[in-house]
Amino acid sequence: MTGHVERGAVPGLVGVVARRGEVHVVVLGTNDPGGSAPITRDTIFRISSLSKPITAVATLILVERGLLRLDEPVDRLLPELAGRRVVRRLDGPLDDTVPAQRAITTRDLLAFTMGFGLLMARPGDLPLLDAALELGVAVGPPQPAGVPEPDEYLRRLGSLPLAYQPGERWLYSTGSDVLGVLIARAAGVPFEQFLRDEIFAPLGMADTAFSVPAEKLSRLGACYGTDPATGATVVYDAPDGQWSRPPVFPSGAGGLVSTADDYLRFAQMLLEHGRADGGGGDDGSAGGGDRILSRPAVELMTSDRLTPEQRARGALLPGFFEAHGWGFGVMVDTRRDDLASAPGRYGWDGGMGTVWRTDPREEMITILMTPRAWESPEPPPACRDFWTLAAQAIDD
Repeated sequence: MTGHVERGAVPGLVGVVARRGEVHVVVLGTNDPGGSAPITRDTIFRISSLSKPITAVATLILVERGLLRLDEPVDRLLPELAGRRVVRRLDGPLDDTVPAQRAITTRDLLAFTMGFGLLMARPGDLPLLDAALELGVAVGPPQPAGVPEPDEYLRRLGSLPLAYQPGERWLYSTGSDVLGVLIARAAGVPFEQFLRDEIFAPLGMADTAFSVPAEKLSRLGACYGTDPATGATVVYDAPDGQWSRPPVFPSGAGGLVSTADDYLRFAQMLLEHGRADGGGGDDGSAGGGDRILSRPAVELMTSDRLTPEQRARGALLPGFFEAHGWGFGVMVDTRRDDLASAPGRYGWDGGMGTVWRTDPREEMITILMTPRAWESPEPPPACRDFWTLAAQAIDD
């Protein structure tokens, strides 16, 4: 991993490998390409899409309490999404639509089968995408300052037809943002407060939130990207940028910041079958501590939920669903496709430079956090090497 930092692939990183009570942490490099701010173990990172698994857990908490039901239409709490219509052709005009064959459900939002999400096309190619971009509800890099407040976001989203029938196809991301609004309305408290009270506080995730307070900004650093025209490194977000103040719209799809140790607490909770504090018995059962979710809920979340038809019709990368599935907010390996993957391993990626995987059979968690945004949906070499290094270190 030192080589990736020395070659400038990433300015610096925090890597965590945790297995059966042992936790190994590597901290390398700096928070900026100039090398003026060393990364530390408690550096705060913009975790972007690693927010999605947290949003899924919050949703399942409400399902377990009977405030939401997986297969109930969301119309009761989200009337803006009632009476959906669907474009007849994705490249056709917005007014050429047919009625939705059924309502959107909570399960659809969790599994990304609501009929709306990331549309892989250039602006100008699809009228629906152009309209979503104009309204500020299209899927793109996290921009807390560029999204309207939750009720207005949902009103704008509800003014558009769906791209596909509910349940027909996997479409990335939008479901998690809609879940944030659904959670707030079902719980009767702001989404950010629900996460804080029900997940972050019980797990001791003191540095995980939708913004960074002034007293912690020295630990945030900037986030860097690559200018596609020149290949030069550019600042995507400065330390005093969009994450330095509470957002108008707390994005359940990509708005959170966190640290490696905070996310390890979240990942460990899932590995411990929903317990906030591990331990575990001699029979492999979860130990004491506060329970965030039940074991059945964790198993539901972290198993492949896609039908063969859904898997065949959508993916971020060509061939992705040949070796992976999708649970609720997480990717699930369906076969051993390389050294690190294994059936049942789950986790996800944050395109602003963070990745997490948990292998329940190996009882191993791997987390890598960097301040360098990805250039494509394909994990960069630093991530792939990190997973390989962790896998080859297993010696039992």
